[in-house]
Amino acid sequence: MTTTRGWQVGDTLTEFVDDPLTATDIVRYQGASGDFTSFHHDEAVARAAGYPSVFSVGMLQAGILGTYVAETFGPESVRRFGVRFDAQVWPGDVLTYRGRVVAAEDRSDGRAVDLELSVDRQNGTTHITGWATVLLLHGPGPEGRTHHG
Repeated sequence: MTTTRGWQVGDTLTEFVDDPLTATDIVRYQGASGDFTSFHHDEAVARAAGYPSVFSVGMLQAGILGTYVAETFGPESVRRFGVRFDAQVWPGDVLTYRGRVVAAEDRSDGRAVDLELSVDRQNGTTHITGWATVLLLHGPGPEGRTHHG
């Protein structure tokens, strides 16, 4: 449980910088998802289709973004989560996961906190834009989760 103390409009979540994306990461996710589209795992097919390389589907990073929110606030707190895919990512990309509090409202059941989220490539382009709402329970509780204000 995460308590209401500390999270205010303008606060930012601690950034998570992932390891560079590899072709193996892409192939593993594609296999687990059941999507065996060739240009996600076959370099020659990807190039023939006009892509510079194999590339990742956004759902892999969307899942990591959801985990980022759940690990920050606790999975029991997540009430809403959504994403929009903005740009492709490629092997070698280093992705940074970010979040910012854009609204907070005290309610009878806790404090509802709206988040603006992003996954950004090392060159500054945004791969995913996201949003979430978490409900933080009133009262005392563990303060183990961190944030920057």
